[in-house]
Amino acid sequence: MTINRINPCKRWSDVTVFNGIAHFVEVADTDTSADMKGQVEQILAQAEVSLAKVDSDKSRILSVTIYVTDFALFSALNDVWDNWFPEGCAPSRACVKAELANPEYLVEMAFVAAAGEKFQ
Repeated sequence: MTINRINPCKRWSDVTVFNGIAHFVEVADTDTSADMKGQVEQILAQAEVSLAKVDSDKSRILSVTIYVTDFALFSALNDVWDNWFPEGCAPSRACVKAELANPEYLVEMAFVAAAGEKFQ
């Protein structure tokens, strides 16, 4: 089976697809000074772009691992999250408290999604 790597560079690919399953990670890359709500909004907007690259959408997300720096900010994350997914389409998820690579990052999300037909 073919492994599709979208925009690969030396350290990572924007999206990696194998056997119809897409894997990608998002952090707030527009405004790292934003609060948790702002960073989550950026991440989810970026996720929509990444999903489109593999002919998918947010209703096809299978799971998300969420890394947060402070659980005190968790309710702000959930407020944005709960409003983003279509009814009945929330994926499985895990939330982990972690120190992230850039101290300005409040959250990082690792997505797994079903890709479109051409990536099967």
